[in-house]
Amino acid sequence: MRPTFLEVNLTQLERNIEAIRARVAPAKVMSMVKANAYGHGVDGVAPFIEPFVDYFGVAVVEEGIHLRELGIKKPILVAGGTLTEQLPLFAEFGLTLTGSSIALLSAAEDVSRISGRRIKTHLKFDTGMERIGLHEYEAEEFIEYSLRLKHIDVEGIYTHLANSELADRSYSLMQLERFQEILRVYETLSEPPPALKHMNNSGGILNLPEANFDMARAGILFYGVYPGDESPRDLEVKPALKWKSKVAYSKRTQPGRSVSYGSLWQAETETRIVTIPCGYADGYFRRMTNKAQVVIRGRKYPQVGRICMDQFMANVGDDAIETGDEALLMGDGISTADFAEWMGTNEYEVLTSISARVPRLFVNE
Repeated sequence: MRPTFLEVNLTQLERNIEAIRARVAPAKVMSMVKANAYGHGVDGVAPFIEPFVDYFGVAVVEEGIHLRELGIKKPILVAGGTLTEQLPLFAEFGLTLTGSSIALLSAAEDVSRISGRRIKTHLKFDTGMERIGLHEYEAEEFIEYSLRLKHIDVEGIYTHLANSELADRSYSLMQLERFQEILRVYETLSEPPPALKHMNNSGGILNLPEANFDMARAGILFYGVYPGDESPRDLEVKPALKWKSKVAYSKRTQPGRSVSYGSLWQAETETRIVTIPCGYADGYFRRMTNKAQVVIRGRKYPQVGRICMDQFMANVGDDAIETGDEALLMGDGISTADFAEWMGTNEYEVLTSISARVPRLFVNE
């Protein structure tokens, strides 16, 4: 195995799901495993976690197909936008469609009728994202049309929160009011209403318990990371991921010698510079240059010089760090929030940008 790898604690993921389930009960739990399970490695995460969740969520149809190829039997919602030419794949692999327009529902009806396989769909309404789905003021026409279709199964109805991680709940409450308006329209038109009403994402699970409805969608919270600085920290979840490597080279560097491309850092005194075999091609981003830190033998050291495609350097001073010593890039003192600060982004991008060429090692306590 390459010395640079991710260690993913599956037992911690199970604990996180249990904590989330206890928080949202009696609602069901959908685990979002899009983007390679938020960088954790879907091949190891999804089969392990399947017994503990009710539904899986992905962004694109290929991710749903991959879950089926892994042997996943639980329902899988494809939450992203879908083109009509992709609809036969929903019928073939038993995926749940996000029904976001009359045209898409009409095409799904035709595919279901011709194939003899009923496509399940969750109607998607846009209550404040301006992304996918119809607005609340278009609900009556859309719902009436969906109820006339005979070959697809409308299993659910949902929306997505735009600002759920913020302490100010006013925008989320406005979205909740719009969604409740949609549900009232549905209840007047349909008997019985769809079984699965869902709205809450990770921020909503923490901030908006009145929006749990029948199911909550756990994304970054499932992986033990809170969705933003303003989210309450009152749920017992912990990160399941550690990013590790090893020192590949260690040498003394003389005063005035510059390190790496562009000569952005120079040694002021004689010091020891170590090289770690991880770079921006792995998701250890170039823009963290001279900002990041690494833990070796329990101590933090600054990353120095331009981060390269495949390696970076750290200044360990007078400490006797040797080739082969373990280097901790993330975890136990270096958080995804630290990475987000160094990168100038959020923790979602940090996790999902870790390259596929970094091996994932799955451990079970």
